[in-house]
Amino acid sequence: MVSDFEAQVRATNDKINARTGRPLLRAILVGLVLGGAVLVSLVLIKELYMVLAAVLIGFTSFELASALRFAGRDVPRVPTVIAALAVVPASFYWLATGHWLVTLAGVLAITIWRLVEMIRPEHRVSGMDLLKDLGAGAFIMAYVAFMAGFTVLLTAQEGGQWWTLAFLIVVVAVDTGAYATGLTFGKHKMAPLISPGKTWEGFAGSAAAAILAGVLVAIFMLQQPWWVGVIFGLVLLGTATLGDLAESLIKRDLGIKDISTWLPGHGGFLDRVDSSLLSGAAAYALFLIFA
Repeated sequence: MVSDFEAQVRATNDKINARTGRPLLRAILVGLVLGGAVLVSLVLIKELYMVLAAVLIGFTSFELASALRFAGRDVPRVPTVIAALAVVPASFYWLATGHWLVTLAGVLAITIWRLVEMIRPEHRVSGMDLLKDLGAGAFIMAYVAFMAGFTVLLTAQEGGQWWTLAFLIVVVAVDTGAYATGLTFGKHKMAPLISPGKTWEGFAGSAAAAILAGVLVAIFMLQQPWWVGVIFGLVLLGTATLGDLAESLIKRDLGIKDISTWLPGHGGFLDRVDSSLLSGAAAYALFLIFA
């Protein structure tokens, strides 16, 4: 009896893994660990969020730089990671000014590093390839460090940690709603050339989950009226979906399935934070408008 039940569970799990392309249980476990770390850092001591953000930004910058190098771009990884990490304390302690200035300084530092590397024969390339290398370094700073820095900037505000927690809850609801309804009812492809797994049925489920989560966090966490929650949910639905599609487009352009294999059940750190990058900036804007 027990063995039959275990066999059924394994068979069901294998079917889900085959359809999603990932080991579901490991993905859930990693998500719970990361979610618990975020919750503890934001609720207890929000300065701890800097540590968590630094870990995620550092690993994400490194893996994206490595993926770009694999695709032929000569991106210096050490200065890229250092520059990306510097955005975290700058955004927390110097707020918007530090966020912008340190990001720009990081782009400049990576550019100078790459130009100096041209002295060595193994790093010499044509002028066009050099421009592509410099653009790749700037892209990592803009896409990962700068966008993720908005979550640190938001957390640093008075009461901002609750807005950070709220937008992360909505983003998780978007991902969960899309996954559950897409897996169950998904038939009509949303963007087959970019992300074959996304369906309009999944998007409808994510929209319902986003609005419901937005209203709940607005009323019970942010002390905002319900209609602010609807706006909150719809805006984050758009940014989370675009963020996920953007990461899929990057992987397709680089010709890879996963950015890295560091996170079990996920396609790397970027796969875990892609929906939150644009959403963090949107949440900060909504905080400035409504709070």
